[in-house]
Amino acid sequence: MAQFRGSMVALVTPFRGGQVDERALRELAKWQIEEGIDGLVPCGTTGEGATLTPEESVRVVRICVEEARGKVPVIAGAGSNDTRRTIENVQRAREAGADAALVVTPYYNKPTPEGLFRHFEAVAKQGGLPVVMYNVPSRTSVDMLADTIARCARVPGIVAVKEASGNVVRVAEILSLGVPADFSILSGDDMFTLPTLASGGQGVISVVGNIAPRDLAGLYDAFAAGDLRKAQQAQIKFAPLVKAMFLETNPLPVKYALSKMGRIAHELRLPLAPISETAAPKVDAALKAYGGLV
Repeated sequence: MAQFRGSMVALVTPFRGGQVDERALRELAKWQIEEGIDGLVPCGTTGEGATLTPEESVRVVRICVEEARGKVPVIAGAGSNDTRRTIENVQRAREAGADAALVVTPYYNKPTPEGLFRHFEAVAKQGGLPVVMYNVPSRTSVDMLADTIARCARVPGIVAVKEASGNVVRVAEILSLGVPADFSILSGDDMFTLPTLASGGQGVISVVGNIAPRDLAGLYDAFAAGDLRKAQQAQIKFAPLVKAMFLETNPLPVKYALSKMGRIAHELRLPLAPISETAAPKVDAALKAYGGLV
């Protein structure tokens, strides 16, 4: 059985006065677990991992581990566009108590498929944690295709992929090439949660789960229980909310939404700026229409 499965959240990093708001982070992580989420994924794209210092990343991961208390896994964002630095990041995440590392495909460098394979192989061999690969070409300018993912899946220590290519057939393509039975394919796009599960994937690492964790968990649980109709209804209900969460660059809308819910301050780190005056009312409307969030 796959090691990582279910509804996992790409956790935001709350800031206050330019610093990590540790109290808000603890409360957010605790709430996610109470609402039934299956895993915490801090320090990724949604967690503004690119602007966290190494010391801040370690602290964020450690707080999540402390709040998880072994109830759910913590998959720490640790990727960069330098293999050596990525390995160091993974080693720090291991020391902080993480269960696995989320490692994005190297951005800017635009490695070849062979370069991608060697990167992930090196991280898996030297980092000291199970590796969840993260394919998000809209952010990195490189798409790790199905044959490369399947090749990496056979490397000991590479246990999953977060697939955010926007290609709805990618899951089937990966599975058709043959991957180990314990390898997880996780959706990196909230609107592909149910399609990923239906195609043979194991779960989602979600943005919208930050604000509606119970419903996200319910979608997965319904599918796992064989109640496809209930899972479909949850996915359809999510659609307008998911659209609102991506009106502008993630995590601008979701941090704004969490601030409206009173859970964090509306603060990001440059070069990200707060949500625009045009988009904010649309997020407000989506929160109100979804119901029960504000």
